[in-house]
Amino acid sequence: MKSLWLLPLAACLAQAAHYNIPLWDQGKVPLSVGDGPLDQPFLTVFSPPAGKANGSSVVIAPGGSNIMLMYGAEGMEIAERYNEWGVTAFVLTYRLSPRYDAKARTLDGKRAMQIVRSKAAEMKLDPKRVGFIGFSAGSETARYTVATATAGDPNSPDPVERFGSKPDYVGLIYSTGRPTPGEELKNFPPVFLCAAQFDRGPALGSAQFFTDLTKAGAIAELHLYQKGRHGFGAAFGSSEFGQWMDVLQHFLSEGGFLGK
Repeated sequence: MKSLWLLPLAACLAQAAHYNIPLWDQGKVPLSVGDGPLDQPFLTVFSPPAGKANGSSVVIAPGGSNIMLMYGAEGMEIAERYNEWGVTAFVLTYRLSPRYDAKARTLDGKRAMQIVRSKAAEMKLDPKRVGFIGFSAGSETARYTVATATAGDPNSPDPVERFGSKPDYVGLIYSTGRPTPGEELKNFPPVFLCAAQFDRGPALGSAQFFTDLTKAGAIAELHLYQKGRHGFGAAFGSSEFGQWMDVLQHFLSEGGFLGK
């Protein structure tokens, strides 16, 4: 498969019949400082081939140091692998720095989970098999989403807010994000951690977070590759860590996140 990570978003989306779902209606985005394209977060839907969908879904948060998004290797290519497994993927375009901070991105992550669950009946998705996987800076949004998740307000006038925002599993790829004051690791869903040892900071952080999760009684799986670098994405054809998504698939299968 040809890598698309250098292509602009418009060119990427033009190559397939995907579509976008805004997280909020225009003019209703919380913490918004404008009404331009960079002020309106959204999800891009990648559906499995006809007849292959198993009801599972995932929100994907690409990395890019919070100043850009790596849509190809950490967005489209990840979504396409998930599609091969029968999973409906939603690539998240979240709000970026310096215009927005982690508070806005946390709201984007939580809303993305609620949007997917609100579409479950319409899209034939299982609302109890909705994951969240983040890459590098996207892992920060993933972890904040877990740490601040709520059960949803059944009395909210906004029907989307009636759904819970906690992922059923989370993937943190070459970053563990930052801890949130008061976060309860024992309440974390199953966590998949992956990094390369040569990428020392994320590797050591992943090892430590695995230890902390294990001590807290949470389910976690850790994979550290002895060679490699930061930002390997889907790693197509890589001799160093090209199998990591196969390992992720096994993790999902063991956890029952790919259906029966």
